Amino acid sequence: MPSPRAASSPELQEALAETASGIKTTIETMLPLNDTPENKLVEAMRYATLEGGKRIRPFLVIESAKLFGVDVMRAKRVAAALEFIHCYSLAHDDLPAMDDADLRRGIPSLHKKYDEATAILAGDALLTLAFEVIAEPETAVDPYVRCELTTLLAKAAGMHGMVGGQMLDLIGEKESFDVGQISRLHRMKTGMLMAFACEAGAVLGRADETRKKALRNYAFDLGLAFQVTDDILDVEGDPKETGKSKGKDEAAGKSTFVTTLGAEQAKMRAEMLVAQAVRHLHVFDNRADILRAFARYVLERRA
Repeated sequence: MPSPRAASSPELQEALAETASGIKTTIETMLPLNDTPENKLVEAMRYATLEGGKRIRPFLVIESAKLFGVDVMRAKRVAAALEFIHCYSLAHDDLPAMDDADLRRGIPSLHKKYDEATAILAGDALLTLAFEVIAEPETAVDPYVRCELTTLLAKAAGMHGMVGGQMLDLIGEKESFDVGQISRLHRMKTGMLMAFACEAGAVLGRADETRKKALRNYAFDLGLAFQVTDDILDVEGDPKETGKSKGKDEAAGKSTFVTTLGAEQAKMRAEMLVAQAVRHLHVFDNRADILRAFARYVLERRA
């Protein structure tokens, strides 16, 4: 039996801190400042990617890659590419045409720091850069591995993944969704990128389908649990800790797990999803203990 670890274990906190530090360095290297006229764009890209953030997706890439003995620098490149996708989506989500958010991670959102046009261009550039990084031989020597990563990332980020989920999110501001519809929305908007994060390590490590599927299923349950806790934090969280305004979903008229189920039922659903996520990792024995601890951490988080 795999040994349980406390969700707030020192090992987990150390791994999260190590990922945050390593990804920041990797991104700084990929986005060097220069003295060209378009340097404002690079500054905006750096602001969008370097100013805080939990680095959850990079953490999942790196930890899943460790299960298969993948070179850490290759894993960091994939992790950085995924973070570019995530950060571009946040920059665009915060725009007045979408969520109209003034704050992100406790500081002015990108369009508030710069302007709307720069925020759009910085997001476009981050999206493009993500696929440039994935396609380079430094990420994976085997071109088939690079092709598989590119395809998986495109599907996770596109119309049947994150972007499609955001469309459903906008529709949900005008229509009431039931629990099934809310779950599908977040499976697309949040779960698909988390699934890529976990599966990417297996692809880099040329793992068999059984292990890929185990990580994929872990990620989908984890992503949904993460969103349930996000909905709870939107109602109960402290803006000083979350870095976001309180009650945004209710003000926008969105159907959430909390508005649909109530806070207590939503918390029970999150606990059930985390338990399911942990069960998917049985094929890895105690080698996946950090991933198990992270799933439990999702229930405890305050930001």
